[in-house]
Amino acid sequence: MTFSNDSRWQSFREAMPVTRKWAYFDHAAVAPLPGVTAQAIQSWCDQAAQEGDVVWLDWERAIEATRTAGAQLIGATTDEIALVANTTHGINLVAEGLDWKPGDNMVVLGNEFPSNLYPWLHQESKGVEIRVIPVDGVEPDFNRIAEALDSRTRLLSMSWVSYKTGWRIDPKAVARMAHDAGALFFLDAIQGMGVFPLDVRDADIDFLAADGHKWMLGPEGAGLFYVKKELLDELHPVGIGWNSVAGRTNFDKTDLTFRESAARYEGGSQNMPGMIGLGASLQFLLDQGAGPQQSAVGERVLEVTDAICEALTKAGAHVICSRQGDERSGIVPFQVPGKLPQALRAAGQKIGVNFSVRGDFARVSAHAYNNQADLDRLLETLDAVD
Repeated sequence: MTFSNDSRWQSFREAMPVTRKWAYFDHAAVAPLPGVTAQAIQSWCDQAAQEGDVVWLDWERAIEATRTAGAQLIGATTDEIALVANTTHGINLVAEGLDWKPGDNMVVLGNEFPSNLYPWLHQESKGVEIRVIPVDGVEPDFNRIAEALDSRTRLLSMSWVSYKTGWRIDPKAVARMAHDAGALFFLDAIQGMGVFPLDVRDADIDFLAADGHKWMLGPEGAGLFYVKKELLDELHPVGIGWNSVAGRTNFDKTDLTFRESAARYEGGSQNMPGMIGLGASLQFLLDQGAGPQQSAVGERVLEVTDAICEALTKAGAHVICSRQGDERSGIVPFQVPGKLPQALRAAGQKIGVNFSVRGDFARVSAHAYNNQADLDRLLETLDAVD
């Protein structure tokens, strides 16, 4: 199987400087920046060096554009979006902000990335029972999850896409499962946001967080947190600072009246270059056809990924995740019999191919700009290891 190489994706590719050196398959770890994002960050650096805070209001307007683009990407309103440092930051806003009572419980999968486990486990000191559901194989057992929910369950937390297996859930169906039990639903969206469509209102998501440095093609340390507006007053702000209050620009008056938006969770000064860079990346993806209802970017990622799975299988690799239906993602874990994944990665880097190792598996994660030439170089890696 080969995949199309039409002008849209060729233009996308030309906008990614990394392609001049690497066949880059590591977007589930840390993505390379589009040229426009690098330029936006460099422009901020130049201004910061030459102008100081004279242009600070311009930077703030750029950051608000980031908020707007983030809201547009997932069908939210701007007052439901907070700009946060990373996914962990967003998760902790919920973990520390909910008014837990002794005897409450929450449900989470056992194969989550540690950021979606530790903040919840930390709540055990408050008398909260953390129900960790093991995942045997690739697909989570949704019957087992449903059985773990009861009248004392406050929250169900799950990743949109598993960083280990690449399995993609249906957030709307999982949110319904949580709500039917009277619980809230938190979505760790970092491995899907930026490529796959998600309308948070239609899916009835309560909370969502995602750092920008994976599929959104942004810099590390700049991410998005979504909270359903109806839940603003149920999620107590933590990490309060000058930027949390309604009168945030009046430094001479102390008035702890929170902003009537998710920005109340932002605390203090922002990571200006990071957030400006993230905004450039988000707008770039929106211009390429990413969006809440339908995403040309996501369709292209699946097209590329399906071709990768087929080619790896034909080359003798064992592809771990399912490649059927809507559970597909851009993440492909694989093994090559008799070849260590670490050796495969080292061999790949010698010939300009980059991917990750997670546990006993090599893991490739392509984006919309990857092409047949990249795939051919990936297959060369398999032959480069004895």
